Amino acid sequence: MAIGPLLFVRLKLRVLGNGMRGRRGRVVLFILGLLFGLWWAFGGFFLFAAPGLADDPDVAMLVSAAGGGLLVVGWLLLPLVFFGVDETLDPARFALLPLPRRTLVTGLFAAALVGVPALATLIATGGLVLGAGALGGWGAALAQAAGIAAGLLLCVAASRAITSAFATMLRSRRMRDLAAILLAVLAAVLGPLQVGVIAATENTDWERLVGPARVLGWTPLAAPYTLGVDVAEGRAWAVPVKLLITAAAIAALLWWWARSLEAAMVGTEGGGKVGRAAQGTAVAELFPRSMPWLPRNRYGALVAREARYWWRDARRRAGLITFAVIGVFMPVMINVGTGGLGDAASPTVVGLSMTFVGVLGATTLANQFGYDGTAYAANVVAAVPGAVELRARVTAYSTYIGPLLLVIAVVVASVLREPSWIGVMLGSLCAAYGAGLAVNLFVSIVGAYALPETSNPFAVNTGSGIAKSLLSLVGMVGSVAIAVPMVVASALLGDAPLWLWLAAPVGVAYGVGAAWLGTYLAGDLLDRQMPELLAAVTPRR
Repeated sequence: MAIGPLLFVRLKLRVLGNGMRGRRGRVVLFILGLLFGLWWAFGGFFLFAAPGLADDPDVAMLVSAAGGGLLVVGWLLLPLVFFGVDETLDPARFALLPLPRRTLVTGLFAAALVGVPALATLIATGGLVLGAGALGGWGAALAQAAGIAAGLLLCVAASRAITSAFATMLRSRRMRDLAAILLAVLAAVLGPLQVGVIAATENTDWERLVGPARVLGWTPLAAPYTLGVDVAEGRAWAVPVKLLITAAAIAALLWWWARSLEAAMVGTEGGGKVGRAAQGTAVAELFPRSMPWLPRNRYGALVAREARYWWRDARRRAGLITFAVIGVFMPVMINVGTGGLGDAASPTVVGLSMTFVGVLGATTLANQFGYDGTAYAANVVAAVPGAVELRARVTAYSTYIGPLLLVIAVVVASVLREPSWIGVMLGSLCAAYGAGLAVNLFVSIVGAYALPETSNPFAVNTGSGIAKSLLSLVGMVGSVAIAVPMVVASALLGDAPLWLWLAAPVGVAYGVGAAWLGTYLAGDLLDRQMPELLAAVTPRR
């Protein structure tokens, strides 16, 4: 029997159906994800269709190019930050099958097109077809229909290629430092780029943005989404050229994905050097040399183990690197965008942006037990007290995030040229981070879900993408609610000299207190739900 893309699609649907059989929670999450996707899709549909229905070709070109470009960038970044990648068909499971590379890539690519994100994207960009039809008739509508189909292929191919390549880099010990540097460079570029875009928006009118939008329409980012406007404006010759540009980009991305896919299938670890032989006793080797302050007891052993896992596990390391990148460029983007390099930057806006970053830093723990999987059984058998376990996990995670918060405060203050605001920034970060820890400890117990047994750090089971995003959203909303007192204090006191000195110790004390209270209350809940938690994080084979 010939093996074609349709077989992979049927296999995915079969795995999806079997995974939901008898699991009401997963069915509910899938339905919620579908409803959320449809809500987003129809909102995008009317946004894309509005300029064409208003008979304004310039605005239609602007919306098509900018919206299409943002859509492709969203497919690139959102799986890394929030949603993860659907790994219903794990490439590693095909490693022992005699499948040609082309068959495997085309099959997995076809299977990736089946899902809520692809359906939502297709519906949303369908508004471009309606708008193009209103502007240029059936010819423009047909050209745009071909464009949105090509655009969907481009989005999926780009998402798969980037996440697969990034996952491969993070698995390699040798390459992880290079990945961190590349991400830091990316963060450094995004800030000035955002400044330039905002300056262009403030200093020019909409008509002057149409020119850059037309240029953007000739790049792979927006080429497939501007075909209808081109036909409506009498440039039908541009359709085959832009389709060729899109096809070349898709082919290049699939070739890149195929190269990194082989590494994912064999699970290479980058050929790192063999570690040195253990020296000393097993207990002495357990505790890292960078943590001599840890007590030699159960709590210290848990902290040492978790600290090693956060550095060595590709999934956890991906979360740390992602936060390091977002934590730097997000507050810079918000504050520079609203104030402009300290000329009119507001302490209130700075405090709010730091609150968001602090809350975001704690969301990585929203499914902390899912990282353990079946290994959590050892803690259940050992009857580790819940409060001790949660404090150890929080301490280990904070050994990485704590210094990052200080670095973020210093970097943002330097960019804004407001060194006196470091205390306010650090206090807001710590208060929000502590509040986020308190909330996410509960979320990690009541909302835990199993992660797929794959080496891809961004992989999630089918239907788990919406669970991951909903858990993150719930954790962030609850964390902001708890951090409100610090936000109100920053808003009311602003840049008062006394507050600039007191904000840091007050914020640190608030965050530590919130985190300690969270471990105490959530620990009691963990003591009662250990078996249920183990069942929730155990993958079904």
